[in-house]
Amino acid sequence: MKTLSRKRHLLNSRLRTGVVAVEFAVVAPVFILFLLVSFEFARLNIMRHTADSAAYEAARHAMVPGATATEAIDKANNLLSVVGTNGATVTINPSTLGPGVDEIMVTINIPLDQNGWIAPKFTSGQSIQAQSRLKTERSQ
Repeated sequence: MKTLSRKRHLLNSRLRTGVVAVEFAVVAPVFILFLLVSFEFARLNIMRHTADSAAYEAARHAMVPGATATEAIDKANNLLSVVGTNGATVTINPSTLGPGVDEIMVTINIPLDQNGWIAPKFTSGQSIQAQSRLKTERSQ
């Protein structure tokens, strides 16, 4: 009787091993997909926050007397390069900074097509955009 029960136990454990392998084969790809998507969204969120910060820092740099738009664009691009953005465009309005300028607006546009691992397949034509508008410190 004991040997019969032992054989059933061995047979059941082998069947369970097969069930576990099938369950793993079904669940693992879905879990890995969710894991990769969460990494992608975290990375894009970091990129969005960096774009906001870079726009603000570029505007702060451009608002002081003697600053140029080129220096502000370089400041923004340096901050964006920290997170590895590709194809970002930085626009300073007005493009020529002088004593008569009262307000500076910096706009940063980061295309998702060039900056995602998974997202380009789903976000074609989309972009991250950040703006910062500051009053200047120039005296007239």
